Amino acid sequence: MCSRFEVNAKPRDLARRFGFEDLPLDFTEGEVRPTNDVLTVAMAGAEVLKWGLQVDWDTKPLINARAETLAEKPTFQPLLESRCLIPASAYFEWRRDGKARFKNRISLADNELFAFAGLTDGTRFTIVTSSPHPSVADIHNRMPVILAANTEAAWLDNALPFAEVCGFLNRADLNLEAEEDVPPPPRQPDLFG
Repeated sequence: MCSRFEVNAKPRDLARRFGFEDLPLDFTEGEVRPTNDVLTVAMAGAEVLKWGLQVDWDTKPLINARAETLAEKPTFQPLLESRCLIPASAYFEWRRDGKARFKNRISLADNELFAFAGLTDGTRFTIVTSSPHPSVADIHNRMPVILAANTEAAWLDNALPFAEVCGFLNRADLNLEAEEDVPPPPRQPDLFG
């Protein structure tokens, strides 16, 4: 499950990569968390949307949607032709080892910008997730869908039915790199306490 990601790029690099003339100015840069104002890409161009759909059946925003069940779930069926891209430079996932959790920054090996597949209701969005690529499967059992650059325009083309673009949600050709935070050393007990 993706609950944080990173947008670490200069505005001109974002504009060049995703074909914008002008970027909206008020969006979260650096580490992005649910409910932040996030730069997204839709057919009309760059938009700033809140991360997390509001749903009647949960008080928490719905930040992720499973690719495998999108077409079956009543929450997502109306959004299947309201697709968007979420520009990113990395995402974060926590690996568990017993009670310990270790934060991993996962990016493309070439550190290029990429786009997650998303669905939007026009004011908010959710990130589509899938089973993990084998290179990061030991970290978590889900990951955000990273679209191939040559499929992004088709994903955005809401005139194309979901059935024609859902194949983009499974990629075997990713070259991912994970960097794990080094936990601080355990504290030495107070010898004089």
